[in-house]
Amino acid sequence: MPIYEFRCMKCNQIFELLKVNEGDDVEMRCPHCGSEDFERVLSAVSHTMGFGRGESRGPKVESRQCPSGTCTTYELPGHSRS
Repeated sequence: MPIYEFRCMKCNQIFELLKVNEGDDVEMRCPHCGSEDFERVLSAVSHTMGFGRGESRGPKVESRQCPSGTCTTYELPGHSRS
């Protein structure tokens, strides 16, 4: 059963809802203000890869100063910049 994230168009809060089936008539409202006016937002994905012997390594996140402000880079296991 997937959990979806939504942004309320009235109060701008982001909240999660468990959606059992697409055809279910479940009354969906913002838990903060009760509005029925919201949109689904792209959720962050959490993934862990195994590297043998029970080891796992997540993405390396690095923040640093750059000309436009603060820049963030991600290094994902198994991917290179080439």
